[in-house]
Amino acid sequence: MNPKTNSASFHGLGIAPRLLETIGRLQFTTPTPIQERAIPVGIEGKDVIGIAQTGTGKTLAFGIPMIQRIGNEKTKGLVLLPTRELALQVEETLRKIGGGMGIRTAVLIGGAPMGSQIRALARNPQIIIATPGRMIDHLQQKTVSLQHVSILVLDEADRMLDMGFAPQLKKIFEKLTTERQTMLFSATMPDDIVRMATKHMKLPLRVEVAPPGTAAERVEQELFVVKREEKNRLLDKLLSEYRGAVLVFSRTKHGTRKICKAIRDMGHSAAEIHSNRSLAQRREALEGFKTGRFRVLVATDIASRGIDVAGIELVINYDIPDNPGDYIHRIGRTARAGEQGRAISFATPDQRSAVRDIERLLRTLISVSKLPELPPEKPARTTTDIRSGGPRAPGAYTPRQSHAPRRFPNSSRSTGGAPRPAFGNSRPRFQNTRNSPRRAPRFR
Repeated sequence: MNPKTNSASFHGLGIAPRLLETIGRLQFTTPTPIQERAIPVGIEGKDVIGIAQTGTGKTLAFGIPMIQRIGNEKTKGLVLLPTRELALQVEETLRKIGGGMGIRTAVLIGGAPMGSQIRALARNPQIIIATPGRMIDHLQQKTVSLQHVSILVLDEADRMLDMGFAPQLKKIFEKLTTERQTMLFSATMPDDIVRMATKHMKLPLRVEVAPPGTAAERVEQELFVVKREEKNRLLDKLLSEYRGAVLVFSRTKHGTRKICKAIRDMGHSAAEIHSNRSLAQRREALEGFKTGRFRVLVATDIASRGIDVAGIELVINYDIPDNPGDYIHRIGRTARAGEQGRAISFATPDQRSAVRDIERLLRTLISVSKLPELPPEKPARTTTDIRSGGPRAPGAYTPRQSHAPRRFPNSSRSTGGAPRPAFGNSRPRFQNTRNSPRRAPRFR
């Protein structure tokens, strides 16, 4: 978090000396623009709307004021976030900053055991970090009370609304006291956020360090127009050219699995993150990516704001996102904390309008590069045909081998081979449908 273009310091922002020592020990020496402008307002207890690009240090922008106020006023705080990964990362940062002041935290997220969360709540934490759905679960089971929470943070608020958390947020607001400080942080400012701020905040001060829809300044963007069937070959070439950590985004969970397998077949270590993976699997993948055990991480958009990993060299949009705003959050995973980064997108020839929508949001054109010479397509693996002993073409029908004698109703003998027709030879008992004509896949 040390942009070379900023000469400011955390001193002079109203931060208590004890917190300054902790911040210095953690090697946070220079505040980012959102931190420099939001921290003093937050420490004063005022409501804040922070608009900033992803990767600009919003966690410290609300975390430092929250921890300082909790330490001075013996109150409690609640942080709501859209994804499990983001909740875990925010909790890790707040624990590091507040641990020296005796601040206890609890994380309430889906996919984790309720029992361990209930035990964490029993230790009376001063800060709760939660996803909306799991918070509602605890409220319904009366395992948590928000009666003494006087500081509320909504991080990635626009993403929470995009993911359909508006009903849960409404119920949580009803459980909170109206005499509270609310800090709302978002990368964009859609109308839903404006309505939420108007209804649930008191004269909020808007802190905007970048216009909504602005991509990170240090991300170099590039676009390739490529046929769908050539995407893997282009991906193979890029992974051989870039040697650092690479984050690949897919539009679907099924696509994520296929891409991850293809990358492994190319000889690279890779892991996947999507909503079908358990919390333990997602944490293992993310931790392996952080430590370098996996060089490539393949993810869906649900993880685009939950991956806070320093040093990602390249972000690849294997699929153009459905929502233009997700493009900004995807490429914001690189060039974090003032570093340089690169984002490369694959667009099929029929996706011109989707690219234009992204460019309209960015208010700039994305550089289109000429498709390089792609590596030859690797031959498909062949297996042995048990009937002829020769190679079997991929997808060809192979009868199932029997591992034990089978008895058929029209025969008194057992056979280990193919079954005889049950009613003469008028029609086969088993019909091979694997190679029969199929309907063309529906365009998605």
